[in-house]
Amino acid sequence: MTTARYIALEGLEGCGKSTHAVRLATHLNAVLTREPGGTRIGTLLRGILSDPDSTDMNPRTEALLMAADRAQHFAEVIQPTLGRNQHVVSDRSVFSTIAYQGFGRGLDIATLRSISEWALRGHLPDIVIFISVPTDILNDRLAKRTPDRFEREGFNFFSRVNDGFRTLIQSESDWIIIDGTQPKDDVELAIRTAVTQRLKELS
Repeated sequence: MTTARYIALEGLEGCGKSTHAVRLATHLNAVLTREPGGTRIGTLLRGILSDPDSTDMNPRTEALLMAADRAQHFAEVIQPTLGRNQHVVSDRSVFSTIAYQGFGRGLDIATLRSISEWALRGHLPDIVIFISVPTDILNDRLAKRTPDRFEREGFNFFSRVNDGFRTLIQSESDWIIIDGTQPKDDVELAIRTAVTQRLKELS
């Protein structure tokens, strides 16, 4: 029997990770979840974090709210699901905190990682899929929907976040990189194929 794994999809706003998290979870018969907001408490925290009126939120407050969500998420969803040997597929993970609050907001990367690992009891995602889409295409996609607090951030912020993800791709050399500009069904097949192979390698 395959050992259950914690699988996370990452990428910039509008890259399609939420859609493909659903599709991958369905394919794997996995528990689908998200950060922030994968629990009742997390949903309350997500409301605060994404509220466009929360313009006065301090970056450290933002990071600590993310960590609080992550601690509850691990205790309530990730750990119990893996404990019954079922895969977890999460829309975002600790690496979004490093990219957004670290590179985007300018907070200390080592501190953010330490707090997140403490919240996760040291259990980082086993598999990370990064859906890569050029920022000009993402801007076109975001223009078609009502933006939340993060999506309202300007070009410079998302440029720093993108740089953060690119830095993580280099340092976390085992990430699966998927071209998100392909048709949705092709992206889904690419993710499914890569994850199936990675699960075999990890078994």
